[in-house]
Amino acid sequence: MIGLEHLGDPTGDWDIIETIGKGTYGKVYKVSNRKDGSEAAVKVLDPINDVDEEIEAEYNILRCLSNHPNVVKFYGMFYKADKLSGGQLWLVLELCNGGSVTDLIKGLLMRGQRLEEALISYILYGALLGLQHLHNNRIIHRDVKGNNILLTTEGGVKLVDFGNDCLPFILLPGGLVKRLCSADECAFAEEHVCGDSLLDGARGQAQGCVLRLGPYMQ
Repeated sequence: MIGLEHLGDPTGDWDIIETIGKGTYGKVYKVSNRKDGSEAAVKVLDPINDVDEEIEAEYNILRCLSNHPNVVKFYGMFYKADKLSGGQLWLVLELCNGGSVTDLIKGLLMRGQRLEEALISYILYGALLGLQHLHNNRIIHRDVKGNNILLTTEGGVKLVDFGNDCLPFILLPGGLVKRLCSADECAFAEEHVCGDSLLDGARGQAQGCVLRLGPYMQ
């Protein structure tokens, strides 16, 4: 378990510029680094009194695996204490100014346009490289969708969202996949236990659904 007392205060390094997103976990802000003026995105979770398993899992995946060009870069986790309203946990990430694939498709549809096949292939290829990196390090991303594939203004394609939907696993004899839980080892539910080829097929099916958004989304 990560102790909040060991995390630095973000206010000495980062200034919030604007809100760029929100979800059930909290909000996402665009921030600027006080030292060099560089910009980033920060996922703020509040109120936070301790680091639960989901947060710790996301932190560990980002810390260990964000060194890939198709996984969002991770700049650190911080804690902003507030005795009155509860503390804030900051996950500082690479700023992806291009938005999500879902945002891109919706914007095109509003103008009566669709993604060109070459761009669909480019995005899909980048996402698959990111997934391959996760799989090579025994992580399954179970929530591959347009909202979790972000784009940068430099043409980057980045996988995001590595909470509870991402599972560590090991390969058993015969190609079976077994989940590793934080407290102890526990097997997948029946519908999630499959051979290597079926695991790849399930990920491929999810990617196929993302791909279909381009030419067919109404």
